[in-house]
Amino acid sequence: MKRLMYVLLFVLLTGVSYAQQAKYVFYFIGDGMGVNQVNGTEMYLAEQEGRIGVKPLLFTTFPVGTVATTFSATNSVTDSSAAGTALATGAKTYNGAIGMDDDKNVLQTVAEKAKKSGKKVGVTTSVSVDHATPAAFYAHQPNRSMYYEIALDLPKAGFDFYAGGGFLKPATTADKKEAPSIFPIMEEAGYTIARGLDEYKTKAADAKKMILIQKEGAVPSCLPYAIDREEGDLTLPEITESAISFLTKGNNKGFFLMVEGGKIDWACHGNDPATVFEEVIDLDNAVKVAYGFYKKHPKETLIVVTADHETGGLGLGIGKYELHLKSLLNQKQSQDLLSKAITDLRKEKSGKASWDEVKALLADKMGFWKELPLTWEQEKMLRDEYETSFVKNKIVFEESLYAKTEPLAAAAKKVMSQIAMVGWTSSSHTAGYVPVFAIGAGSGLFVGKMDNTEIPKRIAKAAGYK
Repeated sequence: MKRLMYVLLFVLLTGVSYAQQAKYVFYFIGDGMGVNQVNGTEMYLAEQEGRIGVKPLLFTTFPVGTVATTFSATNSVTDSSAAGTALATGAKTYNGAIGMDDDKNVLQTVAEKAKKSGKKVGVTTSVSVDHATPAAFYAHQPNRSMYYEIALDLPKAGFDFYAGGGFLKPATTADKKEAPSIFPIMEEAGYTIARGLDEYKTKAADAKKMILIQKEGAVPSCLPYAIDREEGDLTLPEITESAISFLTKGNNKGFFLMVEGGKIDWACHGNDPATVFEEVIDLDNAVKVAYGFYKKHPKETLIVVTADHETGGLGLGIGKYELHLKSLLNQKQSQDLLSKAITDLRKEKSGKASWDEVKALLADKMGFWKELPLTWEQEKMLRDEYETSFVKNKIVFEESLYAKTEPLAAAAKKVMSQIAMVGWTSSSHTAGYVPVFAIGAGSGLFVGKMDNTEIPKRIAKAAGYK
């Protein structure tokens, strides 16, 4: 009798363990998304409702919430490739490495472990598919700038679904030599390439493996910012929905899906708060798609949301005990598009645009004067830049990692941050904590402060990957 009870107890415990194992894993990474990017977004949403406080994003309501450290093996401040490698493999490496350790040995990623365990695997992003963070999950190269070589690693990994803006160097090697286009190579490896969501819907049913990128003619580096989005643009929530649909068709043994909100980082590099908060909201909208799936499979699904590092040293408050984040709603487009609008005005007026014409543009695009009163100092900042770049024709573009910005647009961006009472310590990465949120099967493993290398290890444990 006692022996029977032990057997039954063993079976029961085994069954519980199995029931809690994550069959479906969502791994969301907000590139550049530190704690203040999340908190600032929630305060921005609350102010839109006319109140002080926070309006929670979906992922901040998850039952597990903590923080992680992000330093690389060689630097207190990591780059995206070292951080991406840490989040993918559970190992520290040097800044610039993709899926390799300090000695340039190949590291196995959690996505590769999932594939080895019989799961379908997807790697998706709002930037290019060969960019640092997504690349860290499928590629193994000594330098993140080896875009062509990274792309060639994609079919070698053999994952089922890839998606993003496109590819940066589809026919040029790292040493700048012409090479065969990656697209026929991928097709020969069994991948169907869909350019745009409509083409994906047409091809998905018959495809064994899929690469979803933007429509022909779109900029391959990234999807448009959420604040700039037009009808027909591919979006991160659509990519997430498409990935789920593709990874669950046919023989459904479960899946691992990485989704990167890559342009949070880009907007932080540019110190553009309105664009930053809208990108965080967009990532949360992608999480909502995954959460809809989770509600149908709550005992088998794990969702983890984190970031590779913080970017910009975002500060909420710059001297006064105030924030005016609602003012950011008057900004109609990213600083990238504002910069283009100013360039277009310069060309249209042959460099002779009047101050009144420039003021009208800034009033329309940023709400200055019309909706947002400016101090004398703020207007002087704009007027001085106008005098320098339009009257004296001394045009010095502000350069951040992913943008070259018209000097007047750069000044307008600084004024908007002042109005919103948002501060920036950097146009680069910082060593700040990043958030970690989790829900579902195995989410209890993510309790307590951790290092970023712990996250993929705990995902693998929750999902039973070897």
